[in-house]
Amino acid sequence: MARQKRFAKLLEQGFDIQFISHAEAILESDFPDALNELEDVLTDLRLPITEIIGSGGGETKFTQRLRRALTKLGWHKHEFRIGKTIDGVLKESISHEVDHVKSFGDRTLAMEIEWNNKDPFFDRDLENFKRLHADGAISAGVLLTRGQSLQESIYDLIHRYADAQGITGFQDLEGKGYEPTRKQISAVMKRVTREKNPLPFVEAWAGKFVSDKFGQATTHWNKLQDRVTRGVGNPCPLLLIGLPASIVDLTDTNIEMFDEADALADPEDSE
Repeated sequence: MARQKRFAKLLEQGFDIQFISHAEAILESDFPDALNELEDVLTDLRLPITEIIGSGGGETKFTQRLRRALTKLGWHKHEFRIGKTIDGVLKESISHEVDHVKSFGDRTLAMEIEWNNKDPFFDRDLENFKRLHADGAISAGVLLTRGQSLQESIYDLIHRYADAQGITGFQDLEGKGYEPTRKQISAVMKRVTREKNPLPFVEAWAGKFVSDKFGQATTHWNKLQDRVTRGVGNPCPLLLIGLPASIVDLTDTNIEMFDEADALADPEDSE
């Protein structure tokens, strides 16, 4: 009942929400302010389709905005250092860096955002949460990624954008600000010009873009489910959140490419 009431707006929008290892009771009892903050930040999320295309698949302006919003609320990057001491002498030391950490009283939450990484990053995050929880450093972990509906809809959303903008070739995409590589142009045009079963340009480009940048071996809801079903991260209490297709906005027209400098920018620097 608490979940339905607490995340009603997110559930209505199609967010995937899952609590694991009594996380719901722990968060509702000890971290109501954290749940309120997360719901407020996520409820108003807007992801222009042009940012998905312009990102090339990695970090996006959208994830940068999300990170900055969390940082402003006190969810800062933090490096946990855990050591083993014998007779006052440090014998072993290990560190775990987490992108978003916030303490509420004497209790702490850790959060990672995996918008579009290689899926083994889930193993890293979940195992980090497990170790930090076992050492008493955190009470629970929060992991946010692309939800099932978004993963299943990316091709269709990109295709709809191209149709609405009258895209018929790379010259039209370049006119919108898209900067394809020679390799991308070659791969798409092979599909368009092949003698057997040639594809329309938009179908060839959208299919190639999605398979290259948002394929099944990247971080998304189903890959996260594979991990938690196998018990990765157990017994750390977890809140898993999947971003839905409903947050994608098709009204923007111009594509702004996301460069390396953007990807390396630290959200802490914008405070």
